[in-house]
Amino acid sequence: MYSEWRSLQLIIQSDRGHMSVLHSYPSNVGKDVANAVVRPLGQGLNSSSATSNESILKTDKEVKWTMEVLCYGLTLPLDGETVKLCVDVYTDWIMALVARRDSIPQPIVKEPNLYVQTILKHLQNLFVPRPDYAHNQISLCMRVLVAVQKLARESVNMSRETWEVLLLFLLQINDTLLAAPTVPGGLAENLADKLIGVLFEVWFLACTRCFPTPPYWKTAREMLANWRHHPAVVEQWSKVICALTSRLLRFTYGPSFPPFKVPDEDAILIPAEMDNDCVAQTWFRVLHMLSNPVDLSNPAIISTTPKFQEQLLSVSGMAQEMMQHPCLKQLPQIFFRAMRGVSCLVDAFLGISRPRSDSAPPTPVNRLNMPQASSTMNTTPPHSRRMRSVTVTKATVKTSSGSTAHPPKVTHQTSTTSPLSSPNQTSSEPRPLPAPTRPKVNSVLNLFGQWLFDAGLVHCRLHNGMNRDGSMTGITTPAGLDVRRKPSQISTENMVANPLFDANEFPDNYEAGRAEACGTLCRIFCSKKTGEEILPVYLSRFYMVLIQGLQINDYICRPVLASIILNSPALFCSDLKGIDVLVPYFISALETILPDRELSKFKAYVNPTELRRASIHILLSMLPLPHHFGTVKAEVLLEGKFSSEDSSLHDKPVTFLSLKLRLVNVLIGALQTETDPNNTQMILGAMLNIVQDSALLEAIGSQTELSVGDSTHISFKSHSRNSSGISMTSTGSSEATTPDSERPAQALLRDYGCPALHTDTASGLLIRSIHLVTQRLNSQWRQDMSISLAALELLSGLAKVKVSVDSTDRKRAVSSVCSYIVHQCSRPAPFHSRDLHSMIVAAFQCLCVWLTEHPDMLNEKDCLIEVLEIVELGISGSKSKTSDQEVRHKGDKEPNPASMRVKDAAEATLTCIMQLLGAFPSPSGPASPCSLLNEETLIKYSRLTSTSKNHFRYFVLDNSIILAMLEQPLGNDQNPCPSVTVLIRGMSGRHAWTMQLYHQPRGSRASQKAFVPEPHPPPKDDVGIKYNVKHRPFPEEVDKIPFVKADLSIPDLHEIVTDQLEVQHEKLKKLMAKQILYENTLEKISEERLSKTLFPDPVTECIPPPPAQEFQTARLLLSHFGFLSLEALKEPGNSCRPPNLIALDSTLAGFFDDIGYLDLLPTRPFETVFIFYMKPGQKTSQEILKNVESSSNVQSHFLEFLLSLGWPVDVGKHPGWTGHVSTSWLINACNGSEGKEQEEMVAPDDTGGGIFNGEKKALYYADALTEIAFVVPSFMESSTDSSESGLTSQEAETQMDLLPSLLKQTPLTLELFPNHSENLSNSQRLSPTQKSKRLPLGRTVPPLGPETKVIVVWVERFDDIENFPLNDLLPEINTGVETTTNSSTSLRTTTSDKDVPVIFIHPLKTGLFRIKVQGVTGKFSMVIPLVDGMVVSRRALGFLVRQTIINICRRKRLESDSYNPPHVKRKQKIVDIVHKYRNKLLEPEFYTSLFQEVGPKSLNP
Repeated sequence: MYSEWRSLQLIIQSDRGHMSVLHSYPSNVGKDVANAVVRPLGQGLNSSSATSNESILKTDKEVKWTMEVLCYGLTLPLDGETVKLCVDVYTDWIMALVARRDSIPQPIVKEPNLYVQTILKHLQNLFVPRPDYAHNQISLCMRVLVAVQKLARESVNMSRETWEVLLLFLLQINDTLLAAPTVPGGLAENLADKLIGVLFEVWFLACTRCFPTPPYWKTAREMLANWRHHPAVVEQWSKVICALTSRLLRFTYGPSFPPFKVPDEDAILIPAEMDNDCVAQTWFRVLHMLSNPVDLSNPAIISTTPKFQEQLLSVSGMAQEMMQHPCLKQLPQIFFRAMRGVSCLVDAFLGISRPRSDSAPPTPVNRLNMPQASSTMNTTPPHSRRMRSVTVTKATVKTSSGSTAHPPKVTHQTSTTSPLSSPNQTSSEPRPLPAPTRPKVNSVLNLFGQWLFDAGLVHCRLHNGMNRDGSMTGITTPAGLDVRRKPSQISTENMVANPLFDANEFPDNYEAGRAEACGTLCRIFCSKKTGEEILPVYLSRFYMVLIQGLQINDYICRPVLASIILNSPALFCSDLKGIDVLVPYFISALETILPDRELSKFKAYVNPTELRRASIHILLSMLPLPHHFGTVKAEVLLEGKFSSEDSSLHDKPVTFLSLKLRLVNVLIGALQTETDPNNTQMILGAMLNIVQDSALLEAIGSQTELSVGDSTHISFKSHSRNSSGISMTSTGSSEATTPDSERPAQALLRDYGCPALHTDTASGLLIRSIHLVTQRLNSQWRQDMSISLAALELLSGLAKVKVSVDSTDRKRAVSSVCSYIVHQCSRPAPFHSRDLHSMIVAAFQCLCVWLTEHPDMLNEKDCLIEVLEIVELGISGSKSKTSDQEVRHKGDKEPNPASMRVKDAAEATLTCIMQLLGAFPSPSGPASPCSLLNEETLIKYSRLTSTSKNHFRYFVLDNSIILAMLEQPLGNDQNPCPSVTVLIRGMSGRHAWTMQLYHQPRGSRASQKAFVPEPHPPPKDDVGIKYNVKHRPFPEEVDKIPFVKADLSIPDLHEIVTDQLEVQHEKLKKLMAKQILYENTLEKISEERLSKTLFPDPVTECIPPPPAQEFQTARLLLSHFGFLSLEALKEPGNSCRPPNLIALDSTLAGFFDDIGYLDLLPTRPFETVFIFYMKPGQKTSQEILKNVESSSNVQSHFLEFLLSLGWPVDVGKHPGWTGHVSTSWLINACNGSEGKEQEEMVAPDDTGGGIFNGEKKALYYADALTEIAFVVPSFMESSTDSSESGLTSQEAETQMDLLPSLLKQTPLTLELFPNHSENLSNSQRLSPTQKSKRLPLGRTVPPLGPETKVIVVWVERFDDIENFPLNDLLPEINTGVETTTNSSTSLRTTTSDKDVPVIFIHPLKTGLFRIKVQGVTGKFSMVIPLVDGMVVSRRALGFLVRQTIINICRRKRLESDSYNPPHVKRKQKIVDIVHKYRNKLLEPEFYTSLFQEVGPKSLNP
């Protein structure tokens, strides 16, 4: 930079301005003269009177002669007062440039610049070290430095020449004291901090008022290079360059750029009046004033300065002996401090806000094994305090020390250094993103790349052909050293063979600075912007640094390894070209870190929890790579060239697929050894990711077979069977002979190492995951709430993986969840809390997922019994069967559930078992687990002419089920048998049943339609002989009996007859004759008629009555079920519960409104997800909303992702949740013709997803336990409201009938900000306003909150995440639920941007997707499976996003105090209906009402 300019060093050396005339005389002469002359001058200064204080020197000649004496006096020994008085006089005289004083001679007052220049040259003599009275010299030097400081600060008349002399004076005295090797406790060591501090401060003042010319900058750079063995030099340089950088960034990047905060005492070093151009020029020059800081890692360079060479010649030593000078033992720490300073500058340019978790760039200085520095550390100023103050506020410094154990010999460093990352970081604190307006990676590397790349390879032993310039590494050839150094002084062989620099000490000393450089490089490359190009030369050098730092074969440099891992969590998410070549090296490093439970060898450098967390982040980003790249081979660079083994396998490439098992085993090993809750949750999320990805890959039939090549085959076998997947032949590992890198992971997987568990298949991986998670869930994790919830979420996710596994493994999962519930419920009362009950509720939910996904498990008796016992435990608080013999019946137990929340969860599980298993999805589809029929529909299809709902009888069973009974048969039923249609409204929903009364078997019903009796056989009259016999009145024997006198006592008729009697007798005879004739005629007619009559005679025959055609089927049904008994109608004694059967009076006002209200209560939790698409550079909501209008605006993978979340549904026909209450849960959908017209109006072929904006279509997903609406908001003008209304007038009328008439009095709005929307222009009213306008008048829904809305954002450029206008888009995510609480709280329930979870999805160039999750706050901060920083495949993206959304919403419901499960809300409403509409009849009146008809009797013909 200054190659064409001349250095001023020769001028400084040849300048004799500090010499006096008295130096030509004998020393005793000069001493006597000085003592005599100086004393009166000093007395005059110290006098208090004004007259005596006036200077005795009046002329220019007197002053010059006196100054010659004073110049000599400054060289005298310090045993007297002379030197002090000389200093007093000169420090008083130089103030002539600041203000006039009586004590200052007039000639100096008139020409202050000329005299001050001379005085400054004379004052150089004071800084020449003296053997005795060092303390006095230190105080005098400090006085001079303070005076010079005041002169530079306050003087306004200083000329350029004076400024230049002042700068040369400071350079000269610094060089005099600091260039020579440091003497412990000497003048230089005590003054170094003040000397260099005053130099920089005065230099900056000179830059502001009189900018130094290039020769001065060149001289300062050359001289400063000779002082770098002093810690204070690097410390002060770091302070001032950070302060300059803070000013530089302020005007270079504007106020929006994150400020680089430095302490006030550092900021004031930069004059406030320094303009921006001067700051920029000064910054660049000061940055390079230290020369190459990597030289500090090479004692050969530091020890070849002229002053070191002078000492070498004076003692006639060898070069190696000079390199072992005690002052060079501090070089490792100085090198580290220099790298720390560069690291702070890089962070400032990247815009990393402070303070933060890694506010101190990761530096493993706590392990620096430098006992030789202990004697000097306590005497030097506290450098680390200044260094830390540059990077963070002082409050952080106090808490950033001493969290790890250190050896006693370095305990003095615990307060002066910090571990790799601050231990006061909270576990859930996210890493800050670099500033969006940060410079490009190439720009940062153009500034700092050479230093960082060289420092990252300090003392690395590269293989032949890769040795670099010795000036960079200090370990190879010395060709690049300073020209003053002879090449014969040091060689590579001597350097390595010297005991001071053996492999166990020399690299260990400098590894702190190397680790700092490696970590800084990782942060730089991780800050790459989307689409940014990085020069290949920078990438290649960076990869070489990482390969060297990740080496674990011959020697593990743990500080470097830890620093790389800590600063590379996003390395594989940044689309770096060729980064995947490092995958094998990172896997080897993770195999060293993650399976190690204690990380005892890393504790000295870093918080082990943070190291493991960073390792897990890297693992999460590498997991999809084996499946994604398959059999693509990864070149193994330099592998084996650091090992003494000569094997041909070392350099053979391996396929990515062959790395899968190593990654899986690292993942499982990490889970087995992890103790931190957040780290454990991240691993659990990763497990579901890899299992689901494997299952989907196998399901689509594209599982690529492993190559059978020798290298791949051998390496795969080696890690899959012999070493449990921890070591791999291709890595060239020498672990068996390297005790320093023993890996405990080899013994971790014994429990799951059986041949049956092949983790290279999805089923084997699933079984392995189930085994491990279930074992841990009931042992280590059951006390920790966050891990328990994550483990239960993982098990729920594993239940949905479509892989066939043995029923035993599925039962293992269910049984472990049951055991978990038993343990938690049985904990002592003091441990019962809301959090504990939340864990139990989550376990019941997990149980429901497993049962609904695998309903056949309950076909096995033992599994069914276990599940039902757990349900009983949750509902009643205890099991009936406590042992094999003892059984407590339900009636004998006192209900004592753990809590009402637990009881509700158990009841929901019981409902799931009894009503959902095997019955989902229902014939009406997954959108509704309930019947889509209601009273209106049933009346419409019955044979009734009236459509009144009064035809239904309403009863309540057990205070929990409402029966609506329709006794008229439906129109399509021609069977005359008794039938009844029942709408059953219970806690689980609305169900319609049609029941018929039959007394005949099914076969008879098929052949006969009526009850017809069996016919009589036909008569047979022609059987036998018919005789015509005239019968006698008496038998013939009567005539043979003789008469007796008594018989004769009664005379015959003719004996007593008279004429009168005769007439009567004749008349009687005639009558008798006529009668006989008549009877004979009748008999004949009767016989003729009988002969003509058919058999049987329908008049006389006895036939059975016909079947009844009219039934009171409601009464019959209730009676048959036993609900009409007197006991059922009586209210239980000593209880407030109503009877088992209650009649409802449907004629009361508001009854059908409340029934409709009940129907609108959902039966499952419902979630709403809003999906946005963000193109590069967009910042406004309108730009984002317009992206989804056309498919040309979005990536094709975005549309594929949308369809992987759910299936499209028609909002007008959809009976489930649509994303807004105004269109959800429609029972009576519109006609099919109208739907066809709507479909014709939409052109979905050219949509970017905006068609699913919830107006006409939406995306929908539902299972047995939840339903989700995915809405893609789009930009729409309010002028289109009338034409795009989602509900037709017919729908509006239909829905009006369902709604409470008492709520129809005033129109209700669903606007989020009703008052605000009135002030908006038409173009500003977007979809929420439309939804409120198309809400049918009076359609009101019950309180449905609290709800959790989730936002998913597809970002093309990852850096745009910070610009996402969440607040502006909040009106777009209105679901209508916000205003369903009540009028007084509707405005207070508006959503805050902090309450909305946001999942950002960024597509990488590799075809994978990077995930960022934000906004999930509270005690349930981390939700799996998607965690921040994870990379997922295209196959698993939809499933994982959906599962994360479900888990987020479940966590929010667990956290909410006001949430009630759907079945509880429905039960409460049923109780309310019973209370309001109970028909309080006496028993006789109730029985009477059962026999009375309801509604009109007319039927349709």
